[in-house]
Amino acid sequence: MNESKRQRLMKKIENHLRTTARKLVKFDTEKEALQYLVNAFREELECDLIAIVLKEGDHVIPTLYQGDFQYGIPHSPIAMANCLPRLFKGSTTFQEVNDECACPLIGLLKKNRIKTWFSVPIKDEENEYGICMIGFQRHVSLLAEAKQLFDHFGEDVALAVTVARNKEVQRRKMIDLEWIAQHFSLDSPLEQFVEKIVERAGKGTNADGACMYLYREEDNSFVVHPPLYGNIASPKQVMMKNNYRVSDYFRFLERPGGDELTVPLVVNFKTIGVLHVERKQEGKFTKEDLEILDMLANYVAVTLENLRLYRQERDHTYRLHLLLQYQQKLMKETIQHENFQGITKTLSQMFAKAVMVFDRFMRPIAYELGTLNEQQLQDIAKKALQQAVGQSRMEGYTLLDGLPDVPVTVWPINRGRDVVGYLAIGVHPQEIDDFFRLSVELALNIFSIQFMKQKLVFDTREQLKDSFLNKLLAAEIEEEESIIQYANVFQWNIFDEHRIAVLHFQFSEPEGQVDLFKRNVEKTTLWDRLKARITMEDPNVLYGVIGDWYILIVPARKEGKFPIKYWEKWYQRINEWIKEEGASCRAFLGIGGKTASIRDYYFCYQQAVQALHVILHSFQGTSLAFFDELGAYTVLHHLKELEAAKLFVDNYLGPLIRHSAERNVDWLQTIRVFLDCNGHLTETAERLYIHRSTLQYRLEKIEEMLGFSLSGAEQRFNLMMALKLYDLYGPPSAKILKR
Repeated sequence: MNESKRQRLMKKIENHLRTTARKLVKFDTEKEALQYLVNAFREELECDLIAIVLKEGDHVIPTLYQGDFQYGIPHSPIAMANCLPRLFKGSTTFQEVNDECACPLIGLLKKNRIKTWFSVPIKDEENEYGICMIGFQRHVSLLAEAKQLFDHFGEDVALAVTVARNKEVQRRKMIDLEWIAQHFSLDSPLEQFVEKIVERAGKGTNADGACMYLYREEDNSFVVHPPLYGNIASPKQVMMKNNYRVSDYFRFLERPGGDELTVPLVVNFKTIGVLHVERKQEGKFTKEDLEILDMLANYVAVTLENLRLYRQERDHTYRLHLLLQYQQKLMKETIQHENFQGITKTLSQMFAKAVMVFDRFMRPIAYELGTLNEQQLQDIAKKALQQAVGQSRMEGYTLLDGLPDVPVTVWPINRGRDVVGYLAIGVHPQEIDDFFRLSVELALNIFSIQFMKQKLVFDTREQLKDSFLNKLLAAEIEEEESIIQYANVFQWNIFDEHRIAVLHFQFSEPEGQVDLFKRNVEKTTLWDRLKARITMEDPNVLYGVIGDWYILIVPARKEGKFPIKYWEKWYQRINEWIKEEGASCRAFLGIGGKTASIRDYYFCYQQAVQALHVILHSFQGTSLAFFDELGAYTVLHHLKELEAAKLFVDNYLGPLIRHSAERNVDWLQTIRVFLDCNGHLTETAERLYIHRSTLQYRLEKIEEMLGFSLSGAEQRFNLMMALKLYDLYGPPSAKILKR
C-alpha cells in the first residue's frame, strides 16, 4: 500500500474514532453507548466480531457481538487472574501475543475463527471498566500503526461509560426518589416506610436480602427493624459492647466489592442506624450499588428525622389538646366539689397511674390506687412522712426510698411559700418527660386552688364559729334561736352534755423583750395549724377564739370514766404538735365543768378561764387543771361583789404589787412561798434559792410595806385569801392601785 493510501486510511480511522467518541458521550445508558460502539465498528471497519469485556469485581464478563444479532450473547464470568494481564494495560494486537497463550478471552476469539484482532482497554485515570476486542476472520493491515489512536479511543470510551453510568445512577436515583415520594408520606406507619425502603434497596442493588438496623440506646445495640426484604443471614441484633466504631461490626461498611454492603444512617453527626444488603444475584456489590444505598440512606435519615419531628409535633399537639380537656375536667371538679376525690380520679385517668393526695401532715385525703392496695397506701404515707420530716422543705419532686413494690414520686403542693399538701404518683422520675412534668405542674396548681378554696370555706366557717361562740359564751344569752341555728350549721348538738376548756400559749422569751405584733402573728399561725390537727384527731371537737383565749368544747361522753386521762392525752398531743411545728412555747389548759343547758356554757367557760388563771399565777410547774379540783378557788369564784374582792386584794397585796414593779423584785412570790411553807424560814429560803438572811430581810421589808406582822394566823389567812382572789381575778385595776 503506497504512502498516500495509508495516510488516507489512517485519517479515516482517526475521524471515525473521534466521531464515535463524541457521540458516545451523548447516550444516557451504558448499554446504549456500547451498542452504538459495536454498530459503528461493524459498519466502518467491517469487523466480524466485537467482544465487550466488562470487569465485575475479580471477574470479567464477556459479551460477544457478531453476525446480524442486535444484542450480544453473554458469556459466563471469567476470573481476571486467568486472563492475559497486558490486555487490561494497553492496546494489544494478535501479533503481540504468543499462539500458545492460554487466556480464555483469546480462546473465545479463536473459537469464533478470528485470525486478526486487536484489543483496547476501556479505562481512564480513575476507572477501569474492561476491554473492547475487535476481530476479523481475514487479514487486516495497519493495526499496529493505529495502536496509539486506539489507546486514546479507549480513554474516550471509558469517559463515555462513566458518563453513561453516572446518568444511569442519577436516573435510578430520580426513579427511586419519585417512587419513594409516591409510596410514602409522614402519616405512613414506620413499618410501611421500612418495608418500602428495604425493598427498594434490595431491588436497586440486585440483592437477595435487605434490612434496616436502628440503634437502640437502652442496650447499646443495632436491632433489625421489621419488615425485611428477602432472606437475611446477618444477626437480628448487633451488640456494640465498648467499641463504638460501626465498621468493626459491619465489615463492608461503605466498602463495595464484597458479598455484603452497608451504609450508615446519620442525623446531625449521629449514627441512628444502617441500611444493609447482602448476596448480590450476579457478581459483587459495586460502587454504583454503594451510590444507590447512599442515596437511600440519606433520604431515610432525613425522612426518619422528619418523621420523628412530625410525629413528635403531632403527639405534642394531641397531648396538649388532651391536657386542655383534662384541665377543663379538673377545673369543673374544683367548681362543683370541695373535696379532692374527683380531681384525683381525673388525674389518675390522665396518667393511667396510681395518684394519692396527702395533707401537710401526710394524711391521705384522696386517692386512686389502681393496682395498689390499702396497706401499700399506708406504707407510702409512712415513708413520705419520714422523708418530709427529714427535709425542711421538699423542693421539686422526691422519689420515695425503700418501697420495693412500686416507685412513687412525691411533689409538694404549695400555696405561696407554705406547703399545704403533697401529691404522690406511682411513677419513677426516669419516666417523667416534658409533657408529664407539664401535666404535674397543672395538677399542682389545681390542687393548690382547691386547698385555697377549702381554706376560704374553712375561714368563713371559722368566722361563723367565732361569732357563734361569742354568742353562746356570753353572760346573758340573747337570740337563743339564732344560737341553735348556728349549731345546726356546724351539725353540732348543742343540747348534749359538753366540757369546756381554755388553751393558752406562753412563749419562752419575756414579753418585754419581744415584738408584740410579731408574737401575735406567731400565735395566730400556730393556732391555725393546730386547728387542722385537732380536726384530724377528733372532728367532734368544736374550737374557736374569744379574745386571747382558745376555746375547746368536747362532748362529755368522749371523756368516758376517766376525764383526767382524757384531757392529759389531749394536752400531750397539743405539746407534741407544738414541737413538730417548731414553736418555742408552752401550752396551758384550764378545764371547766360540764354543761346541762344552753345557759350553762358561759358559766363553764368562766370556770375554765379561772382554772387557767390559777395555774398561770399560782401552781408552779402545773400546766393543766380542772376547776372542780381547785378547792377554795371554787368557792371564791362565786363571789358576786367583784369590785369588793379587788379592793380586798389591793388592801393586802397592793403595796407588794407596786413595789415589785418599782424595785424589780417579786415580793408576791416571796410571800406566796412563805405562806405555802407555813412560815418555815429554812424551807422557804431553799424554795426561793436565796440565803436565810436574805429571806429575813425581805420579810422585814414586806411587814414594813404591809404595816402588820406576818406572825399572826389571822393576817396570814387574809394574805392567803388575797392571793387566791388575785389568782382568780388578776391584779386590781390601775385606778385602785393609784389610790
